[in-house]
Amino acid sequence: MSKSRLIIQIILSLVLLLCSATAAFAQNERKPVKRNHRSPSTTVLQGDSIENARNDSILAAESDSILAPVKAPSEYDVWEEREIVFSPDPNRAVWMSALFPGLGQVYNRRYWKLPIVVGAYMGLGYATSWNNNMLSEYTKAYRDIMDNDPSTNSYMNFFPPTTNEADLDKTWLTNLLQSRKNYFRRNRDLCIIGMVGVYLIAMVDAYVDASLTHFDITPDLSMDLTPQLIIDSRGQKPGIGLAWALNF
Repeated sequence: MSKSRLIIQIILSLVLLLCSATAAFAQNERKPVKRNHRSPSTTVLQGDSIENARNDSILAAESDSILAPVKAPSEYDVWEEREIVFSPDPNRAVWMSALFPGLGQVYNRRYWKLPIVVGAYMGLGYATSWNNNMLSEYTKAYRDIMDNDPSTNSYMNFFPPTTNEADLDKTWLTNLLQSRKNYFRRNRDLCIIGMVGVYLIAMVDAYVDASLTHFDITPDLSMDLTPQLIIDSRGQKPGIGLAWALNF
């Protein structure tokens, strides 16, 4: 049981470290952007008094006209919100998932998948440790009953203290210990294979999830079914059927 507790404590410490690392990836989806807007300069036509000529052949002229720019209004800052589109890198997601199962899901911001991955590893890790302990006990008991040494009788630990060893059928007990030993070895190996499977599935899920982040799932992706008359060249009457089409 001490080994099981040690494994669970190690896994929990790794989960705490993983949760602290999620703060680096949990950024705000919207960031303010500062932009300076300057109002266009306007010009005003300013001129001196216009000298009127009495002669009709002489046109009025503006003397000393000056185009003077008017001072622009004071500058003001406008804060606009810009939406940042998150685009995860599939290769990076795979490597992070390979570094620690569940870290790729955190990188993809699929936080709800993290308890599934960690829970699967904790369950399989505990099952592996328990089956390994039982395998060790039955292996020792089977070895003791096969050596024909009266001083080594660890197999009696599986029976109540009041049980007499002479009353036991050694052939039946030997077969039973051997079958139990093989049973727990098989379960331990299956748990280890399951842990490797969860490791690979987490990597594949991180890669696929990162690749399909911006996959189009709009309502335009649909299938239409309509009744259709099917003309049969071999007969005079058309057939009735359904025609289907995929819209994307």
